[in-house]
Amino acid sequence: MASWFYASEGKQQGPYPEAQFRDLVARGIVRPDTLVWTEGMAGWQKAAEIPGLIGGIGAPPMVPTFGGSPPRAGADGPLTSDFSVFGLLGRSIVFMIGTLLVIPAPWVAVWFYKWVTSHIQVPGRPNFDFVGQPMDIWWVFMASALLAYAGATGISIAPLVGLVIQSFLAWMIIRWIAVNLSSNGERLPISFQGSAVGYIGWYLLMFISTITIIGWAWVIAFWMRWICRNIEGTRREVVFNGSGWQILWRTVVFSLASSFIIPIPWMLRWYARWYVSQFALVDRSAGADHGF
Repeated sequence: MASWFYASEGKQQGPYPEAQFRDLVARGIVRPDTLVWTEGMAGWQKAAEIPGLIGGIGAPPMVPTFGGSPPRAGADGPLTSDFSVFGLLGRSIVFMIGTLLVIPAPWVAVWFYKWVTSHIQVPGRPNFDFVGQPMDIWWVFMASALLAYAGATGISIAPLVGLVIQSFLAWMIIRWIAVNLSSNGERLPISFQGSAVGYIGWYLLMFISTITIIGWAWVIAFWMRWICRNIEGTRREVVFNGSGWQILWRTVVFSLASSFIIPIPWMLRWYARWYVSQFALVDRSAGADHGF
């Protein structure tokens, strides 16, 4: 008789005998998108991915039993992603078009963020998702879209003023994204506490660093570390492991390959998946009881 485990709120639940586990499935406690594990499985999988487990007749399917214990549901490690080639490209194009059209910007942004987060796997946080709504900060997205539209159409705006406004709006968006992340349908108690002045400073520094041709890559790497240090409410520390050199050569490869047009979908996914994987969760020496 196999024993089953499932992940809930980032914690491992179980073991449960087959009969009791089947009852959890019938009661809807274990849902199709719940991560489960039993002996013989290489790692955690969604219940719906296991033939006969959800909606099947009789007991859960038997799997080979080789002994061992389940991988920790709350284990530390890097984030991973499973973006599809044309899914990421298509949504990126729609996101850019929606932004330039200004009015659809809040709805397109939420639609894009929800898709991206649903395809990112966070250690110990099953069913990672985004629960923000278009009208939460609609004016921020429309103001940002108007600035993008002005730049695309050549409307004259004092460059420094435009950069400061755009960076302030981006700061508001990142704060909004942080408080609207969820796991298993529950909002995570995390927030971004970096100051507006600090964020604007990094934004301007990145713009200025383009003069050095390659310095911007190192600015981005340190900027990401600053953002991670200012994420609060997490039981585990969020870190960014990418270096300036790694960002530089991958961006150069991406740009050169994309100049041939056809490789763009594959290069975009390659770059995005690497970037996501540079964020990781590690133990804090002292942290909150809840969060990541």
